Amino acid sequence: LFDDVYPFYLQQRKVFVFDVSTVIVIVVFLTFAFTFLLIIPGIRGRARLYWMFRVLLSLIMGVVIVAVQFTGDWETGWVKANTSYKSFSHALVNVDIGLRVGLAGVNVTLRGNPLNQVNETIDYNEHFAWSFNADYDHSYSEALERGLPTPILYVAEKFTMQSPCSMHRQYRISSHYASATLWVAFCTWLISNMLFSMPVLVYGGYMLLVTGAFMIFSLLSFSTVRNSLMCPIQFGTAILRTGYGGSFWLVLVIGLLCFVAGISVVALHYFNLDLLKTFFDLHEDRAEDYQEMTEVYVNPHFVSKEL
Repeated sequence: LFDDVYPFYLQQRKVFVFDVSTVIVIVVFLTFAFTFLLIIPGIRGRARLYWMFRVLLSLIMGVVIVAVQFTGDWETGWVKANTSYKSFSHALVNVDIGLRVGLAGVNVTLRGNPLNQVNETIDYNEHFAWSFNADYDHSYSEALERGLPTPILYVAEKFTMQSPCSMHRQYRISSHYASATLWVAFCTWLISNMLFSMPVLVYGGYMLLVTGAFMIFSLLSFSTVRNSLMCPIQFGTAILRTGYGGSFWLVLVIGLLCFVAGISVVALHYFNLDLLKTFFDLHEDRAEDYQEMTEVYVNPHFVSKEL
């Protein structure tokens, strides 16, 4: 022992504040939004408000579809427990244990209550990935070699391929399908914006409906995990229970918003086309075209008397 700490344990990793991939996606879409706000003063009249509403709403849809691919709060859960801290030690600590499941893996959080216990600062957040180019079991083996606290290893072990719980297979497959359908939704979102700019308004509305449908399909794919039997994650008498997190509900809201926007565009196309053209800043252009076509100047010297 060295100051009551086992020497083969490495210094714990600090809790991350933001995921780098999520920050990059948000910054890119904020750049698009800021660029549009710089040019919007050049648009005249009420069309300025219509343009701002359409562009900002479309950017919100796009940033949510892409950002949730990298978030880790599709399913979350917390529990307070009084449990052992590390192997070969009988010391008990009072901690908050958190589990966050994303499409790319799981995050296990361990936070002391209070933070300083057994001569250490208990504040961990460990990520275990299960994407196609990642090896979950290898990450778990590295965690064992680093000597992470027992609660983190116990939760992470539930998701290994050797675990009898079969949670790794259930979550990994459902997450991959959810991610794939979200990328399809992103492609249909791009196509809808192209159709609106051509402009082919009714087909753009149809593609918004398709975008919302694929977002709902991703939620259904991820929710299939809840239909299977789950192994309890138990610390003494306390059980870690999980529920749908912020990313899940955010995708649901944006998916329903795509349905509402798509139905509105299709309905206006068939029942009030003039209002739809005004909203997309097309009605005035058509009126100017008609006005130019009606103003015809004829040179009487080139017109025969019979005509």
